[in-house]
Amino acid sequence: MTSVTEATDPSAQFHALNTRVWANGRHLVRCVRVIQETWDVKTFCFNAEQSIMFFFKPGQFVTLELEIDGEQIMRSYTISSSPSVPYSFSITVKRVPGGYVSNWLHDNLKENDELAVHGPVGNFNCIDHPAEKVLLLSGGVGITPMMSMARWLFDTNADVDITFIHSARTPRDIIFGRELEHMCSRVPNFNLIIICERTEIGQAWNGYRGFLDEAKLKLATPDYLNRRIFCCGPTPYMRAVKKLLIENGFDMDYYHEESFGATPEEASQDALEQAELAVKQAEEDKDADTFTVDFEASGRSIQVLPGETVHAAASRLGLNIPKACGVGICGTCKVRKTSGDVDIQHNGGITEEDLNDGYILSCCSTPTSNLSIDG
Repeated sequence: MTSVTEATDPSAQFHALNTRVWANGRHLVRCVRVIQETWDVKTFCFNAEQSIMFFFKPGQFVTLELEIDGEQIMRSYTISSSPSVPYSFSITVKRVPGGYVSNWLHDNLKENDELAVHGPVGNFNCIDHPAEKVLLLSGGVGITPMMSMARWLFDTNADVDITFIHSARTPRDIIFGRELEHMCSRVPNFNLIIICERTEIGQAWNGYRGFLDEAKLKLATPDYLNRRIFCCGPTPYMRAVKKLLIENGFDMDYYHEESFGATPEEASQDALEQAELAVKQAEEDKDADTFTVDFEASGRSIQVLPGETVHAAASRLGLNIPKACGVGICGTCKVRKTSGDVDIQHNGGITEEDLNDGYILSCCSTPTSNLSIDG
């Protein structure tokens, strides 16, 4: 018999027997809040119909499964919230001029909308790389994984000395400014530095101006050579940071950057382009050993040359395997092989458990024998 307390206490819905734990895969979620962070940045907060504890490593990301103008689109975004608040998660998105998905999210995604997400995945996180002293470096919307890390360290009262240096274009472009100032005011070993590239008419700014350089870095954190560094931002920003650190003798084994969004050109080509290259190679080298990939669900097979990915082979057959990043980061293109072997060059988008169960990422897996795919 249900007790009066159980019937009336809202927290009863979070009883352990009714609560599931998030794991890498596809999940249906609902947007429960939209927060306008700055004039061109919004945070979208999600939870699930049935209580799910969204455990993830601060710095990881999810891939959204969207339908825009009748077309399925997959796009990955870093989680900006912390797993210390486990019954929901958030992503923070900047509106980009001409950005197809970011503009659609800003203009269309609203409270109570449902969508599917894949994940969480990603090697870039502060759990796998602990340290007594950390330096968080971010530029623009690259602050999102840094914010997840900072929130986690703050909420868990971690004994970690934190220096957080964020670079923004102008004062009105500072994301999470008030929350960062709050954390800095409450924790003695949390040092916050914000650098604005410039100011606009009517804006007051008393902090650093310009770009992060050696002088500002040494002023802000004189012991940066003794810290573990996490960095995320536009590619030019991260390139400049790496150059600065290398020139000053930093041990790059202690440097970690968010590689998502900075995919190598050769790996980010569309699957159809890869397929065309494979066909040309086949014509030029007809004596090369070939392997056969069987797609069991469709009953179709195709011969591939070594070096052609499973995803490219499927595309040549007209089979659609959802894909987002193209370099084995997001995990969207996961399929299960029932026989055969592959060379998989992923970047954290699949777990050891999934690999042991026969799953592969089709975008970065090349057959090394005849292969059968359950799909």
